[in-house]
Amino acid sequence: MAKQDTRSNGAAAALGRVPATRNEGRGPTIWLAGDPDDLKEWMPMGIAGIVLNTVVHNEYAQNHGSAITVVEKYLELTDKPVVVEIDGHSLDELMAVGKVFTRLSDQIILKIPCSANGLKAFVALRDEGVETFCTTVFSLTQAAAVAQAGVDHILPFCDPVRQVGGDPTQLIRECAQMFSGWAHRPFIMAALVRSVETAHAAFRDGADELVTMWTVYRDMLEHPLTDQWNKVFLDSWNDMHEKGLLKGIPVETH
Repeated sequence: MAKQDTRSNGAAAALGRVPATRNEGRGPTIWLAGDPDDLKEWMPMGIAGIVLNTVVHNEYAQNHGSAITVVEKYLELTDKPVVVEIDGHSLDELMAVGKVFTRLSDQIILKIPCSANGLKAFVALRDEGVETFCTTVFSLTQAAAVAQAGVDHILPFCDPVRQVGGDPTQLIRECAQMFSGWAHRPFIMAALVRSVETAHAAFRDGADELVTMWTVYRDMLEHPLTDQWNKVFLDSWNDMHEKGLLKGIPVETH
């Protein structure tokens, strides 16, 4: 997917790409990961797009026949962006692999691990107008380097840091502080978010975006007090129906 150049867009040019999105949007965006068959239920709920990594891509490719087939199934499922992680041993290989996927649809965005070859690819893809994500970011110095290379989205990993005793969203806070005030800074996407607790911390600490499995997203929507009060209101609605007070209103009987 070609990235938008906000420098030629009035108000957005004055604010910068990420600040303009924050100013005009509805809040942090949520992206999902999961098997194409599992995402059908969740994509119509305002989800920003689908994100793959090579670990789950490997699993889904074995289920569906090939890596390309998995991506094609996502494209059939949604008109939202589909982020495909690619890998390789050289810049030439990364560029060649990337073209295989970007030719499938203008919905495709490329995700590349943080590495020397990755930085070279970000520079080349930026010059081609291809939107990019940088994954496996674990330090502020890495974030600064890939931002300078022109990446559009930086993905600090969260729960892997928790697993080794660290603060899972410290890097999100540091990136938010470092990029504050820079007009054309990258989006900060919380990645490998494996719990509602980590999702909460990521949004609290300044993530512009978050990607998680659909199962965690499902759990993010739940709260015991929500269940309690939804029942209170539904019971009252049903009471009005039973008393004939909803005459002329289409009500389903359960």
